[in-house]
Amino acid sequence: MTTPRSSAGPFGRALCAMITPFTDTGGLDLDGAQRLADRLVSAGCDGLVLSGTTGESPTTTDAEKTALVTAVREAVGERASVVAGVGTFDTRHTVELALAAEKAGADGLLVVSPYYSRPPQEALEAHFREVADASGLPLMLYDIPDRTGTRIEPDTVIRLAGHPRIVAVKDCSHDFMGAQKVLARTELAYYAGCDEHNLALYAVGAAGYVSTVANLVPAQLRAVLDAFEAGDTPVSARLQQRATPLIESVMASGLPGTVTVKALLAELGLPAGPVRSPLLPAGREAVDGLRAVYEEFVSAG
Repeated sequence: MTTPRSSAGPFGRALCAMITPFTDTGGLDLDGAQRLADRLVSAGCDGLVLSGTTGESPTTTDAEKTALVTAVREAVGERASVVAGVGTFDTRHTVELALAAEKAGADGLLVVSPYYSRPPQEALEAHFREVADASGLPLMLYDIPDRTGTRIEPDTVIRLAGHPRIVAVKDCSHDFMGAQKVLARTELAYYAGCDEHNLALYAVGAAGYVSTVANLVPAQLRAVLDAFEAGDTPVSARLQQRATPLIESVMASGLPGTVTVKALLAELGLPAGPVRSPLLPAGREAVDGLRAVYEEFVSAG
């Protein structure tokens, strides 16, 4: 496993949930992925999380997921960690993807709770253990019940923390008390998965964040944690507050974050491409609104 620039957490402190760039005709854009990955790492990302929610994992093939890991690993080298999203609703399929990601050069695995089938907690725990047993890579649990229909309950996370390769959590549960319960009772590296929680969770002991908005402003989000780490809490708070309008526009505008981020990246001339069905691109009015909020944020310094 590579050593991230930041010593916080097994994968670094400032992680980006990277989009998956596509060509104009909808194919995988590996050249664009490499250029975007290099830009993000050069701007302060300690790690890149591929093929997650933001990376449109439900609509990319197994071969595309593996090719993406290989390409990004080549682009960033040892400068950042590469975490591969391998979670599916099928344990056997998830194990296959985990082994492929390991072979392709990933440093870790992001494993979401199985969706649609809504397994009870005992079955959910067994699923994660089987995936963790299958490869030699460290694993990040991904709790996003609004998408999967199944919460990874804090007590389940605490039990899973005893597995030697289950080392981290990406939390999109919006359960601040549950997060603190896990932080108090385990050594897991806890990552905020919702940008509005980046500073709040970091302040109570989280390792950092896995951010969708970092596709757009990696340096500015990194600065929030850097200021806090330097002991300047008021500056850290102001930087987080300053980012709030952009976070809200990207993540709570009524459009999925993948759609808004790709729209803005395209406006900025950066690798993005279209979203894949069933998602639809942002309309012109939405894009203009996003661009205005982005420009105001960037111009404020």
